Amino acid sequence: MCGICGVINKTGGPVSQDLLQGMARTMQHRGPDDEGCYANGAMGFGFQRLSIIDLGGGHQPMSNEDNTLWIVFNGEIYNFQILRKDLEETGRHRFKTHSDTEIILHLYEEYGEKCVERLRGMFAFAIWDIKRQTLFLARDRFGKKPLVYADLPNVFLFASELKALLKHPEIRKDIDYTAIDHYLTYQYIPSPYTIFLQTKKLPPAHTLTLKRHGLQLRHYWELQYLPKTTLPFKEAGRQMMAKLKEATQLRMIADVPLGAFLSGGRDSSVVVGLMSELSSRPVKTFSIGFEEAEFSELRYARVVAKHFHTDHQEFIVKPETIDILPKLAWHYSEPYADSSAVPSFYVSQMTRKHVTVALNGDGGDETLGGYPRYQAMKFMMLWSRVPRAARQTFYKAVCLLPDGNPPYSFTWRLKRLLRLGLDDSRSLYLDSLCYFQESQKEALYTPFMKDQVGNSSAPEYIAALLERSRSLPGIDPFLYTDLRSYLPECLMVKMDIASMANSLETRSPFLDHEFVELTASFPSSWKLRGLHHPKYILDKTLKGWMPDAILQRGKQGFGLPMSKWFRGHLKGYLEGMLLSDKALARGLFEKTALQRLLAENSTLKRDHSYRLWALLMLEQWYQVYIDGQG
Repeated sequence: MCGICGVINKTGGPVSQDLLQGMARTMQHRGPDDEGCYANGAMGFGFQRLSIIDLGGGHQPMSNEDNTLWIVFNGEIYNFQILRKDLEETGRHRFKTHSDTEIILHLYEEYGEKCVERLRGMFAFAIWDIKRQTLFLARDRFGKKPLVYADLPNVFLFASELKALLKHPEIRKDIDYTAIDHYLTYQYIPSPYTIFLQTKKLPPAHTLTLKRHGLQLRHYWELQYLPKTTLPFKEAGRQMMAKLKEATQLRMIADVPLGAFLSGGRDSSVVVGLMSELSSRPVKTFSIGFEEAEFSELRYARVVAKHFHTDHQEFIVKPETIDILPKLAWHYSEPYADSSAVPSFYVSQMTRKHVTVALNGDGGDETLGGYPRYQAMKFMMLWSRVPRAARQTFYKAVCLLPDGNPPYSFTWRLKRLLRLGLDDSRSLYLDSLCYFQESQKEALYTPFMKDQVGNSSAPEYIAALLERSRSLPGIDPFLYTDLRSYLPECLMVKMDIASMANSLETRSPFLDHEFVELTASFPSSWKLRGLHHPKYILDKTLKGWMPDAILQRGKQGFGLPMSKWFRGHLKGYLEGMLLSDKALARGLFEKTALQRLLAENSTLKRDHSYRLWALLMLEQWYQVYIDGQG
């Protein structure tokens, strides 16, 4: 794992080594083991390395045999040994290292821009082609590795993190308020947006080619859910586990110590179990929990650790641990509001004391239908068969019941579900992904903010993905949408930044693209059986191998117990941050609307904890990046 950056001066002027070094060193946490810069006239690359494979070789920037191609690369290519053998058999390639970085260079020589289609792994890289005077950028299929860029009149810049781009004198901190609108809607800023107007994210599964006449983006991979497999159920389950075991084994290749995150959920437990089968020593596992029992999964993690005889470590997150928020705001470079970034940071910090690489269970929910919202969608698809008039009558009758304690009571949840059920399932799904609804933002925004956002519609981002997948059967449209949005833009960002902030590499067997392509071909009824059995094919296949306590438990989130903390230890801190003169002077939100959110949350009238967390992290980001308090 590494931090990469680069500068192409369109005016032809020389690139400063000091500039490259300054950009790279903002990302030293991503690669504390080695650094390098290469400048040749109007181009220059910078690099920070976390050594994982070929510890003595693999120095970057790296060139081919005749120095006509230069590369900086962040990530891991798991099939690099097979690719090297294939290249050597052509007789056209000579290698000087044993690194996966060099493989990409020679693949580019052999296949050009289509080299990315042969890579099995996680990656973000840049290749400068001296002969063609062309810059080629690429990002992996699921956005495991980040890549941002700025295409300005006089210069083109790229980097692993936004903070590196800010080192260039032509980058201004002009806020993109449309990005803030998206952020409040989803908790994250989706690509190609960033928080700054001049900068963009390269979307997952995309390449970018910069030539003299301009810039070209290409979407090189799209997951296909059709046709469906003809395999029998049991054979499909066997092949699924064989492919997952292969993906796990590939991700255990390293020249440094490795371990695994263990939450006690199915996905991380499966990965740990497979690692235990593949390893001659006890697997080192790491878990995080809370003092609040209802939020802590430690008891399940202990069951798995005992079952597979792992070397297990634990850490407890307490309210005072949010002292880390300014540091998190700095590391994420732009507003980010998934509260599980906090425990993710701490489990990464703890893990890095013992290993350099950690495997995790990311991707299991999106590939095998694990989220509760998929069950809600399936219910709504069935409910929509009832005539609309009957649905309206039933909804009105349920509305006569008392709410109880929203959002925890059954009646409150039922009312919300039935109200949304008056529309189609796609409208419900879009609603389930929006933390601030359009009407809530309308009440919150000042006239200035409304003017800045204009006619932009954040929900269109998800609506377009749902429309694109409309013809898919069952819950496949929702799996597709999550794999194109929530997973790469939120979960992958969280894990990359939280782990790399601690110089830790994380790897995700469930996101091996060959595994994902296989499971996409499964009927959605194999993933969600009926309304109450998510990950059905996984559970059936694991029966007898995984403890029943793990297979029988429900889905549990990984976020903070914010609702309790915001009404207790952190109530004064939250109000002080959001209602400070400095925060209000930014001119984004109406004071009365903020006071109403805080009051409703405090009195349990409504649980706004996730919305308040988003507002808190936005203000924290402003203080670090705009006020310079970080």
